[in-house]
Amino acid sequence: MADLEDGESVEMKGSGAKPYVLKNVGGVYSCSCPAWRNQSLPIERRTCKHLRKLRGDQAELDRIGGELPPKPLKEAEETAGPPLLLAHAWDNATDLTGWWMSEKLDGVRAYWDGKQFLSRLGNPFLAPDWFVEGLPASPLDGELWIGRKRFQRTVSIVRRQDRSDHWKEVRFLVFDAPQQSGDFEGRLEFLADCLRPERQPYALVHEHRRCAGLEQLRKELARIESLGGEGLMLRQPRSVYEVGRSLTLLKVKTFHDSEAVVIDHQPGKGKHVGKLGALVVKLADGTEFSVGTGFSDAERASPPPVGSAITFRYQELSEAGVPRFPSFVRACREPFSPALESPAAEAAQQPASGKKKPVASPQPTASTRHFEFVEGKSNKFWEIGVEGCDVTVRFGRIGSQGTTQVKTFADAQAARKHVDKLVAEKTGKGYVEREA
Repeated sequence: MADLEDGESVEMKGSGAKPYVLKNVGGVYSCSCPAWRNQSLPIERRTCKHLRKLRGDQAELDRIGGELPPKPLKEAEETAGPPLLLAHAWDNATDLTGWWMSEKLDGVRAYWDGKQFLSRLGNPFLAPDWFVEGLPASPLDGELWIGRKRFQRTVSIVRRQDRSDHWKEVRFLVFDAPQQSGDFEGRLEFLADCLRPERQPYALVHEHRRCAGLEQLRKELARIESLGGEGLMLRQPRSVYEVGRSLTLLKVKTFHDSEAVVIDHQPGKGKHVGKLGALVVKLADGTEFSVGTGFSDAERASPPPVGSAITFRYQELSEAGVPRFPSFVRACREPFSPALESPAAEAAQQPASGKKKPVASPQPTASTRHFEFVEGKSNKFWEIGVEGCDVTVRFGRIGSQGTTQVKTFADAQAARKHVDKLVAEKTGKGYVEREA
């Protein structure tokens, strides 16, 4: 096996986009991976799968003078499963113009190894012979899929052990050919050539289209989600197939817009030295976080002042109620809601008597429904109400005033359909309806 001389280092590909660095300093071996860094052992007794792969299990066993630590469950799963490319969530900042855009399927990920289908953990799917007839001998990456909102039905079929005729409902939608050389565009051409209806009626090349920019991305995302789809996948042009999580493949889900008050400025670093690095902002419920993307050079040079309000865009809330991947949209042009003003701005607007102005809480409409999610550190509520063509959503930590958003639809029927969709999504995530 290979080894490192004293003072020598080497890079090794891991599950992330950047390789890990393995070093030998005076006989102490280290790795930059999280598994090595997070061990509660003296550094001279730490090891990881990358060091074991480089030096061999026996060499590492001899070095640390004891038993090798058991593999974490996640590591064991990654080792057992096929070599798959995995996606990162889009950060709302990367320019996706020119990237390949496709629907994010709510099916079952399947790797065709040339002979059989394997799950992400390496378990075989027992497809009938007539289903796989005509598939190439080279690996294919795709999903076994029936249709939108049919995930449970798909799972119930592909996990059967009897190779039943129920597989006639399923299609294998292929989005890559892992072991074909060349870039993504070349692999798409290979798929179009080898997967044809007359050869393989149950396999299709998943549709990809070029992304023309943010506006088209938002419209396509809205269209897919209105049909019951999960979201979008974006693939970098001319990219190679990498094993593990890669920034060449990004998943994009619903955008949400909200407002927050600016409470501080963080200085920029690198190319932004002397300008704004990020805004520290606060939501109505007191949640504080940073917004560091979405700014133009002019906005970084002259950022929104402390006490003003901004509109930001995000994808979802974390379990702690913090917006994930927040991105600056604009400074608010209208006066900010008193419920969201900074303490300094609120104090400046108080009457001379010193008595605080009352702040009105959003009142639920007759058709408001209230949901709560309480689990572990999560303690959140979510409300939705409909009045005519307007849908009002309020969310935040239980006990707080929360953030309110209103969306107007073309007619009352469309508004109620949107309500039903959101309620189904929330209950599917574990929210429980309570009395408003």
